[in-house]
Amino acid sequence: MYEHFFQCPHCWEEISMLLDSFVQHQKYIEDCEICCNPIELDVTFQDGELIGFSTNSIG
Repeated sequence: MYEHFFQCPHCWEEISMLLDSFVQHQKYIEDCEICCNPIELDVTFQDGELIGFSTNSIG
């Protein structure tokens, strides 16, 4: 697992999420641990290294 820190697109607080570095491409929705609003995550790993990460606010 890979811990990644980023800013929530809703409340702008810095949060972290654990990402599975064994899955090459992931796209899923997770709630912010601070404001509880949904965030769409688009994550790409190559050889276990994070090479792409983007977030979109939902709602």
